[in-house]
Order: sequence, then C-alpha cells, then structure tokens
Amino acid sequence: MLGNFQQTQLRIEITASANTIRDSLLRPEQLQKWLIGQRFAQSIPEELHQGLQFTTWTGPVAVHHRVDVAKANCLRLLLSGGIDGFHEWYWGDGWVQSRLEGISFLPLNLGQTISLLSLRQFLSAETSTVIRNS
Repeated sequence: MLGNFQQTQLRIEITASANTIRDSLLRPEQLQKWLIGQRFAQSIPEELHQGLQFTTWTGPVAVHHRVDVAKANCLRLLLSGGIDGFHEWYWGDGWVQSRLEGISFLPLNLGQTISLLSLRQFLSAETSTVIRNS
C-alpha cells in the first residue's frame, strides 16, 4: 500500500449511555445514519460480530473491514484497501474513544474527527428525541 503511516487517537464526552453508544457503533442501521461520507457496499447483518467482513466507500476509495473484536464496550476493525491498518473503538457511559492507525493517502485524523463529532451530534439528537417523547 502506498501512502503515509498515520496514527490518531481521540476521546470525547457524549451525553449518552454506554448501551446507546454501543448500538450506534455495532448496529449498521444506526451506524449508517451518522457515518458521514461513507456508504456500505452490501447489506450487513443486524449487528457487527467477530469475523464479519464488509466494505465501505469514501468517495471512490474502497475500505475493506474485518471485525476482529465486537464486545459490549469495544469494537476493533482490521482495515485494508484505502486504509491498511486498524480502527478501535472503546466506550462507556458518557464517553467514546477512537484509535486509528494505518497507511493511507486519506487524511485519517480529519476523517476520525468528523466521525466522532457526527456521532456526538447524532446521539445528542437521539437523546433529545427520547426526552421530548417521554
């Protein structure tokens, strides 16, 4: 793979429970609602699980994912194609952390920052909807 080795790690506070964050990361139906600029190449099961393989597209660039770990508070994806590396997610009540390492021409830090801010905005809107409907 050609490109630059990049590594980035971000942690942000999010007004959401660990279970809500988990569903937003492990359930593709939710994931596709907030993951800006990426589209999924095929249908994916209701929930990500270890060993699952799928492809996303960022513009014309395909990134192949293999789920290495999918637990109640952790997701680790092995990446190939447009990014050769891995993406780890950890979360708990009120916070989420993302660690991304790989070789790519894509600006990984920018993409990671946009993704985390989009997740925060999505979960804030979800929380507001639940509160209004209560």
